[in-house]
This record gives sequence, structure tokens and C-alpha cells, in this order.
Amino acid sequence: MQQTAPQTGFDAQDKAYRAATIAISLVMRVPAPLKPIADQVIRSASSVSANIAEGRGRSGRDRLYHWRIAYGSAREVDSHLRLLVGTGSIESSRADEAIQLFDDVRAITWRLLHPKP
Repeated sequence: MQQTAPQTGFDAQDKAYRAATIAISLVMRVPAPLKPIADQVIRSASSVSANIAEGRGRSGRDRLYHWRIAYGSAREVDSHLRLLVGTGSIESSRADEAIQLFDDVRAITWRLLHPKP
């Protein structure tokens, strides 16, 4: 039975949890030759949500540091998911959902890193 991620009230974190849950569940049965890419999906997807959560609890440059890491990890997991879709190793519709959520997270994180004056 699939459970939903807890809601934090912080949109970037909630979307990151949902995206990571989808991405990780997608790669659980990737064929052996592509297992290193699946392992990277797990690490980068979990890094996105972890760094957003950690950054939310920090301030100043430390907060921005974590959000930069989350942004970069969201780009990384996007690339890995697209590669696995291209090889036919994961379901494209679910991957598209995760990719869209990670794109939303990147957009939100970009605004957190570059607030309008």
C-alpha cells in the first residue's frame, strides 16, 4: 500500500517529498546493468528533499547553501530519470510526473535563491 508523504506546509519540501517518493519507487526494479543509475536516482532524489528540509531550518548563507545543493540534485535526478525512460527501464508516465515535480521544486528553489528586489 502506497502512503503519501507528510505535508509540511512548505511547498518546495512537499513537492520534493512527492517527487522523491515517485522516483525512488520507479527505480526499485531497474535491470542490473543500469543499477548504478538507479542508485544515483535514490541518492539525488533523497538529497533534494533532505537539503530543502535542512535549509528551511537554517538561516543566511547556510540556508542558501542547502537550497543550492537541492537545486543541483533536482537537475541531476531529472537527467537520470530521462535516461532510464529512454532505455525503457522505467514507466514513462510516472517518471514524467516526478520530472514535473522536480521541475516545480527547481523553480521554487530558484526563487528562494534569487528573490526579486
